[in-house]
Amino acid sequence: MSAALGTPDSEPVTLSGLAARHGLDNAAIQKLTRLQALLAEDPTAPISVREPEKILADHLADSLVALELPGVPAARCVVDIGSGAGLPGLPLAIALPEARFALLESASRKCAFIKGAVEACGLTNVEVVHARAESWRAGLDKFEVGLSRAVASLEVSLEYAAPLLRPGGVFIAWRGRRDFLAEDRAGRAAQALGLTLGEIRQVWPYPAARDRYLHLFSKVMSTPERFPRRPGMAAKRPLGAE
Repeated sequence: MSAALGTPDSEPVTLSGLAARHGLDNAAIQKLTRLQALLAEDPTAPISVREPEKILADHLADSLVALELPGVPAARCVVDIGSGAGLPGLPLAIALPEARFALLESASRKCAFIKGAVEACGLTNVEVVHARAESWRAGLDKFEVGLSRAVASLEVSLEYAAPLLRPGGVFIAWRGRRDFLAEDRAGRAAQALGLTLGEIRQVWPYPAARDRYLHLFSKVMSTPERFPRRPGMAAKRPLGAE
């Protein structure tokens, strides 16, 4: 199933526009402003885009579009898998201060940046976890919502996420142009992991956005005990490839 969120228009993305679109208060906008500046100015920020206006559109607006999905605004326990520069986890943690976020990242330098951003933005609802998804036993069966943006192929991201979700939990993957063969592989992987595809939503986080989709999977049964496989196996021998 595929559906669209929002419609493209001619207005440029602004912080005030994001506030109106997502119902954000002044405190959230101030924190997003700090995060935008940090991503633009900190030389250790692990992103390639440095222009503030592109950071606002490509990273902050793109992260916050998940707020338009059913269940996300009410989530109370969220994991961002392969968080990188803290995206999408940090913008969503700013928007949802009552929810607890775990930002899971295996690279120590990226964790250091995220921790600095958490402090700079004054966030008290974020835990930065330095670990691989396959090795983080403390996170198993814990989360209502899992997030993954630009981390790995869809089937590999599913294998990272499924063991961390509670039954009834939802996994959201940010993807670009649709690849139906890859989606077919992901469907087979999801079935092996206790997940099912809910829908694929086209999104316009900002007016000029093209080929942006959120893939939503629900955890409908317990993930088999053989998962997670040992680190590296998900990418080396991806599920659904046969």
